[in-house]
Amino acid sequence: MRQIITFASALTVGTFLTAPLFAANAAEAARAVIPAEREEYARVPMPANIHVEFTEEEGPVFATEKGMTLYYWPHTTMRNGVTGDPKNQSHCTTEKTTHTAGLMSPYPPGLELPELDKRKSCAEVWRPYLASADAKPIGAFGLISRQDGSKQWTYDEHALYTNYLDQVPGDVRAATTGNFGVDGPAAREVASAPSAIPPGFLVHTSVSGRQLLTDKNFSVYTSDKDGPNKSNCDASCAKTWAPVTAPASAQAQGDWSIFERTPGVRQWAFRKKPLYTYVLDSQIRSYEGSDVGGWHNAYVQKAPAMPAEFTIQDSITGVVLADSKARTIYIYNCADDSVDQLACDQVDSPQAYRLAICGGGQVERCLHDWPYVVASASAKSLNRTWQVLEINPKTGHPAKAGEESLRVWTYRGQPVYTNAHDEMPGDLYGHGNGEFSASRNGFRAFIIRDEFGR
Repeated sequence: MRQIITFASALTVGTFLTAPLFAANAAEAARAVIPAEREEYARVPMPANIHVEFTEEEGPVFATEKGMTLYYWPHTTMRNGVTGDPKNQSHCTTEKTTHTAGLMSPYPPGLELPELDKRKSCAEVWRPYLASADAKPIGAFGLISRQDGSKQWTYDEHALYTNYLDQVPGDVRAATTGNFGVDGPAAREVASAPSAIPPGFLVHTSVSGRQLLTDKNFSVYTSDKDGPNKSNCDASCAKTWAPVTAPASAQAQGDWSIFERTPGVRQWAFRKKPLYTYVLDSQIRSYEGSDVGGWHNAYVQKAPAMPAEFTIQDSITGVVLADSKARTIYIYNCADDSVDQLACDQVDSPQAYRLAICGGGQVERCLHDWPYVVASASAKSLNRTWQVLEINPKTGHPAKAGEESLRVWTYRGQPVYTNAHDEMPGDLYGHGNGEFSASRNGFRAFIIRDEFGR
């Protein structure tokens, strides 16, 4: 288990302020606090009302003057049609959808959606980021006209929105936690600021952090044996750990430096740590190299701390997050089959979807088969990612004064669960439980190292 413990330690870095999950006054709530080693971004022309905000999970993102994260809705091909915004258009309107669109077979169009009296329109959930009448395009930021004549900001020809779930600067509550391919919903994306990385590198968002990769999507590693801008990986070592070399035209920038490892051979270093790829990696975005003592995946920013009472377990699918009794933790994923593909997995969403999956519509069966992960009596919210919420277990909504309540752990504002059929550490009897293997509606294990199950 040495390699698993090492990997888990990468998830528990940094100290964060505590803030309530649903603040009564967002203006008074604490801003998300980012580790000192945070991801830097490339400076680009921006309107005066837009700036870059640092987030715990998604790195630097474009945000409004109030610090609210900006998102866009990519034009997406579904099984039975398309949805999302075409370039320089917004299909997110104030008209409330009331029936399914039939975009996801085998469901037909025309079925009435639940709780229509409480349902919001697309534009109420995804608020168009409007511009002043005298606003002018600048750089990759442009403007489009909405049906009512108002102007809306765009970035790279994508219409921009904020989301009602975000409460304080640095929140990314509406960001997609997983993308499960053609059977998944048409998810919104974060309008990320360009990362300040040299050509030849990429950054990938994972639950362990903003992972540094080559432009071929292979993992990049560092060694404990190296010194600042000095490689101690000799010719024999380099047969397994290939130095990431810098071309003659490359120049140092910010956290990035270049040193001469041998005459005429220049190697990249990030935060003064020489970079390598692992020749034995069997696939992209791998963690295999971190199983070797003294070697670590490189991150431009690591994930925020997770609850200390949680554990890490091996499973047949990969390394999974588990509770204090080593039971696998699951996250619930849902988007309805309307034209606007609104999320139905939040605590203020209709619970009919979740109840149908977890217990055939029966609350008591759901509570037995899919119990909430209850926080210990002394547990406190750690950051904007992992927080404690008082929830009414019968309704699935935040508990009101005088109601029955449980203190449960949430991830990005969503409660997490265990499954009653899991008996041994690493059991995954609940993984993929739901529609289309839970890609549209259902439960998936909280996998933090998934190369075994791709």
